[in-house]
Amino acid sequence: MSVFDSKIFNAEVFGKYLETVPRVKQNALLKAGILRGRPDLKTMLVDQSGGNFISVPMTGLIGGTALNYDGNTDITATQLETFLQSMIVVGRAKAWQEKDFSQDITGHDFMADIAAQVANYWDDVDQATLLAILEGVFGVTANSFNTDHTLDITGETVPTVGVGTLNSAIQKAAGANKDIFTCVVMHSVVATNLENLQLLDYVKYNDGSGVERNLSMATWNGRTVLVDDDVPVEAVSASGSDAAYNKYTTYVLGAGAFDYCDCGAATPSEVYRDPLTKGGQEYLITRQRKLFAPRGFSFVQPTTAIMSPTDAQLKTAARWALVKDSAGTGYFDSKAIPLARIISRG
Repeated sequence: MSVFDSKIFNAEVFGKYLETVPRVKQNALLKAGILRGRPDLKTMLVDQSGGNFISVPMTGLIGGTALNYDGNTDITATQLETFLQSMIVVGRAKAWQEKDFSQDITGHDFMADIAAQVANYWDDVDQATLLAILEGVFGVTANSFNTDHTLDITGETVPTVGVGTLNSAIQKAAGANKDIFTCVVMHSVVATNLENLQLLDYVKYNDGSGVERNLSMATWNGRTVLVDDDVPVEAVSASGSDAAYNKYTTYVLGAGAFDYCDCGAATPSEVYRDPLTKGGQEYLITRQRKLFAPRGFSFVQPTTAIMSPTDAQLKTAARWALVKDSAGTGYFDSKAIPLARIISRG
């Protein structure tokens, strides 16, 4: 057995590849129903600032104290409050190449394999983008967002999730408005702990024989549970009498947690052939530009404007700010933001 150009090649048998490496990534965030499609943003991007950064007005709620109607008190009017949310497009590109000789010696078309996996690859990239944004916004301290929307039980007597953990987390984040949360994305360690406590309710169905069985879909306190090991896990070293442990972040999200727009690229994909290098090579080149705007947050441009933020920049709390009103004195009500997290030891 020998290896040529990262492909396993059996020089005696000339066997063909029958399957790709099995996928283990779940991309639960993309399945959570948290993206609100906003195709109108694509037009706004072109109209406002060359297609990469826009500021979108948000309409607030009417309010104010009712006046006394006694025949003497003047009636004064107030205006509808408005907010301005800034959004940025995330651009990414990736290319793959294959040598003609790889197909010659194996009899297998690797470019076809690559093309068949491109959609899954970009799903992985989009999930990484969402996770980077979540890390960034949960670093925002203004109006106590990061503490109000985080329930950290790692220092509690029972530092793992239990019966009341989810309900306490969403009440802390949204108060009486806690019904805005619809799903929970957790690590498999956390999910297994909840299963062992029999706190996950699995959707049931009757098979052809009339036997009641569980589907793989579960709920926790009425919220759909999605299991994905891509959520943050932080290793904490031993200290004093406390042994080393892992901190698991569980995200609790709601419908419309992100405005989303596929902004497109001038040439989203193309094939290029180099007939000379190494006997001939083919390239598949792909590009995408997408906008993911977390509800209630603006992307903050540094002094030198960013055309497309890296994941590292998206993870930086300084790049995010809670949306303020037109006067710049009041914040968007964080109880209306369907983003919360639970930090536990499992």
